[in-house]
Amino acid sequence: MKVLVTGGTGFTGKALVKRLIDGGHQVVAMDYKEGIKTDEIKGWGAEVVIGSVTDTAVVNRVVKGVDVVHHLAAAFRELDVPNNYYEEVNIQGTVNVLEAAKQEGVKRFIYCSTCGVHGNVENPPAAETAPIKPADYYQRTKYEAEPLVLAEHGATMQTLVVRPAAIYGPGDPERFGMIFRRVNKGVFPIFGDGKALYHPLFIDNFVDLLEIVLKPGMGDGEVYLVADEEYVEIEQLVKRVAKAMGKEVKLPHYPFLPLSIAGHVMEKLCQPFKVTPPIFPRRVDWYRQNRAFDISKAKKDLGYKPQVGLDEGLRLTAEWYVAEGYL
Repeated sequence: MKVLVTGGTGFTGKALVKRLIDGGHQVVAMDYKEGIKTDEIKGWGAEVVIGSVTDTAVVNRVVKGVDVVHHLAAAFRELDVPNNYYEEVNIQGTVNVLEAAKQEGVKRFIYCSTCGVHGNVENPPAAETAPIKPADYYQRTKYEAEPLVLAEHGATMQTLVVRPAAIYGPGDPERFGMIFRRVNKGVFPIFGDGKALYHPLFIDNFVDLLEIVLKPGMGDGEVYLVADEEYVEIEQLVKRVAKAMGKEVKLPHYPFLPLSIAGHVMEKLCQPFKVTPPIFPRRVDWYRQNRAFDISKAKKDLGYKPQVGLDEGLRLTAEWYVAEGYL
């Protein structure tokens, strides 16, 4: 098939593009900027198009002849942009790709949302029916695009939504980079009790799921939470990162409230100058918000089974960080 991957030069997109190419598919990777080792993606045989999902002319062009759309593109960690930027990219951008897909006769449209739409999980683990409580612009706009995607599910185009947990793994220096770098220094400060739950998703496991839903009839019209088998307390996560690296790490505990106040203050101070603050509420909330999910629906409906466990995933990620010079 011919498959369009929006956000195709990013961490997740690149991994998906590689899997699709290896599976014999023709792939168009669209992104608003060059990603990590974009030339490598071209070398695999993918067509790379640089352009934003907010640009309807570019969107209309890349959708031509496409059978399936994997819509991964999103405004994610953009901290020095106006709030409406998230709406333009995550909501209107999704509408643009949907409309082009309908006009072109695309058969399947797979929308990548986020587990963050559930906010802090008060009764873990959360299933797809758990309360929707987005806590920031990213989470809110990702959720608001979900019903727009599902509304287009019908006789001519099948649509579905996936809500991944915290994706990590070889190929991305950012997502778990902070954890690995701090562990590498031997001291990892814990603000609060360290008992908040965190649910990782190894990149290969997520791409396995995205490959499954490529097939007709798999997940049509549904929403799926996607994560690894295991969720852990953040203090235990740090200790297991240390184990994967063969390091000893100290975990001093500090009160959470001063850090929370500092995060809000820094965000307000930096916003007028359009610079990224060193700490901000979303990063601070990592220490206190529960992220733990029930993936039984994906397992039952789709036969999803995470193949890479947490310890192996952390080891593979650590090896990649070292090989690439990030540690």
